[in-house]
Amino acid sequence: LTVLNAGRRYLKAEDLSGKVFVTSGLGGMSGAQAKAAVIAGCVGIIAEVDEAALLKRHKQGWLMEISNNLDHCIARLREARKNKIALSLGYHGNVVDLWERLVYELHKTGELLVDLGSDQTSCHNPFNGGYYPVQLGFEEAKQLLSTNPGKFRTLVQESLKRHVAAINKLADKGMFFWDYGNAFLLEAQRAGADVEKKGANKTEFRYPSYVQHIMG
Repeated sequence: LTVLNAGRRYLKAEDLSGKVFVTSGLGGMSGAQAKAAVIAGCVGIIAEVDEAALLKRHKQGWLMEISNNLDHCIARLREARKNKIALSLGYHGNVVDLWERLVYELHKTGELLVDLGSDQTSCHNPFNGGYYPVQLGFEEAKQLLSTNPGKFRTLVQESLKRHVAAINKLADKGMFFWDYGNAFLLEAQRAGADVEKKGANKTEFRYPSYVQHIMG
C-alpha cells in the first residue's frame, strides 16, 4: 500500500509498471519490500549488506533475483523498466554504492533510472549494527564495531552524508523519496546531511514520512 500510494500521490500513476523503486533492507520488517514491489507491479531494487538476509528472502520466494554486481543490477533495471516487467532484485552490497551508481548513470546518460526511493535500514539503532557504513565491507565493519565503536560511529555518519547527497541529486531531477519511519532522516540530520526543509523549522525534513504523507 505504501508503494502504491507513493506512486499515486507523487507520480500521479495508478499503474506502476515500468517504474523503479530503490530502497534498502531485507531483514525483519524490511524484508517485505521485495514482495511489495512485485505486488505493485514495479521494478524493485533492494540493497542488503547481509548475504544471509538476502538468501533467506530469496529462498522464501519474496525476492526474485540476487546480484552482487552493480553493472548487472543496472542492466536488469533497464531491461525490466523498458519491458515493464515486475521484478524484485536484491543487490548484495551497500545501498550508498547503489544510489551513487544511479547518480553516475544520470550524469553519464542524462537518464533518471529511479522513480521512487526510500530506506529501511535500522537507523533507529545506527551505531550498533542497524546501519553499515559504505566505506567498509560487511565483515570488516562488524569487526570494527566490536573493536572501535567510536570509529564505526564516525564512518556511519560520513556514510549517511554520502547517502543523502546521492538521494538529493536524484530527487532534484524528479525522483520521489520518503522516510519509512526508521529515523533515517533524523540520524542523517544529526550527521550533518542536507535534509532540512528550506524555510521551515529544524524539525521538518525535505522528504515526507510515509505515515503522515502517504498512508495518512
